Amino acid sequence: MADRHFLAFDLGAESGRALAAVLGDGRLGFQEILRFPNATVEVEGTLQWDVPYLYENLLRGMREYVRLNGPTADGVGIDTWAVDFGLLGRDGQLIENPVAYRDARTKGMAAESAKRLPLDVLYSHAGIMPMEIYTVFQMLALRLSESPVLDAAETFLMMPDLLANLLCGARMCERTNAITTSLYDPHAGQWSEDIFAALDLPRGIMPELVDPGAVLGEMSEEIKGVTGIEQAPVIAPCTHDSGSAVAAVPGRGDDWAFLSSGTWSVVGMLTDKPVTTQAAYAAGVCNEMTLGSFFLCRNITGLWLLQQARSCFEREGRACSYGELARLADEAPAGGPVVHPDDEAFLAPGDMVGAIGEFCDRTNQDAPEDMAGVSRCILESLALSHRKALETVADVVGRRPNVLHVEGGGSRNAVLCQMTADATGLPVIAGPAEATVIGNVLVQAYARGYLSSAEEIREVVRNSTELVEYEPRTDGAWDERYGLYLRLFEEGEA
Repeated sequence: MADRHFLAFDLGAESGRALAAVLGDGRLGFQEILRFPNATVEVEGTLQWDVPYLYENLLRGMREYVRLNGPTADGVGIDTWAVDFGLLGRDGQLIENPVAYRDARTKGMAAESAKRLPLDVLYSHAGIMPMEIYTVFQMLALRLSESPVLDAAETFLMMPDLLANLLCGARMCERTNAITTSLYDPHAGQWSEDIFAALDLPRGIMPELVDPGAVLGEMSEEIKGVTGIEQAPVIAPCTHDSGSAVAAVPGRGDDWAFLSSGTWSVVGMLTDKPVTTQAAYAAGVCNEMTLGSFFLCRNITGLWLLQQARSCFEREGRACSYGELARLADEAPAGGPVVHPDDEAFLAPGDMVGAIGEFCDRTNQDAPEDMAGVSRCILESLALSHRKALETVADVVGRRPNVLHVEGGGSRNAVLCQMTADATGLPVIAGPAEATVIGNVLVQAYARGYLSSAEEIREVVRNSTELVEYEPRTDGAWDERYGLYLRLFEEGEA
């Protein structure tokens, strides 16, 4: 196969980047060509996303692509975070900058929604655990505040779809992002008429739904003129970054689970169909989508604790890399304290090390005394939380995985990967670290017919990535540690 060239934009809540990729002979190579910060802007007390700024950086990325690779691309795709959206007016223009999910307008909206549609019934329709950041509650907040923007809107677009609209004019919503709204019925594959009716939300503004790998249209003449691109179709990859990451899991068959490990972690397994039973609701699992499949997952706190602890050490003049913290943790004695990473005390502490100490005091454990002890406590606790999340998902899915694939930034942390293997009793295969970008590009290649299936995509990932395997070490101490963790977990849930 001749080399095929792609441009991928991967936009997160804190930063964005553009990457140029080449697919040839069953292997993928890529390089980052632009990185830029991203942040919310507070306007009159409301947290908003700066769409003109993001748009300008899309143009910058395309200009840099043209400079390095020439004026044609086999595809351009955008993935972003989930749940946030913009509204276009009847003139096709954005009515206002999208409001960010961290804005306070959704506070109390889950309770308001429950007055009209019980939360477990909402889950049975949408398959997503009701968190107030989700799109359904953002739209309900607009309705209850009598905001004029809903009445002025003609078209609703999720963030990646909004940005794609600026490039090619398409007004469509790709399903891996649609499912995160809690407005989508995964059983029917369409927007949920029942949810819109129960919450008095405007069903008529919702766009056509498309699958990942849809070609949205050719780059507009205006964009071609300001970037130098002459030919490049805009493609919807798995536009939700988690969906792109799962598309790039290098698994074989379907008897595997995945852990997307970063600031937050997603633990999940593929499923043939959505699971929206009361048992699934009680377990706190979410149904999401990737190319050709659903997946059931739990979203849990990840390396956030270590990141924040490192910031504490730096403020005290003890700067160190993540690699050094992992080494210290590996060298520290086992059997120290364990924390529940999802405890609310760790959500936004000013002092993570102090918060860990307070948690230990509260649970009658000796607090860690130094950097090594803090790092060991965090990594052990994360490994145990991975086991808990994995067991929860497997119970609902009804089958046990035989291997755990760890991808994302956490796949580079050898100590965490080995501890996760030890805690779960499963072999861990680590990599790729850049799963989201790889998934974005390879779904674009699938859209153009250069790859034929999700399985072929996973084969390309295996061919293109150095994977590291960690075998579980048999040690009854991990089962004892897990018993302690479960007691803390149960207390935290009470």
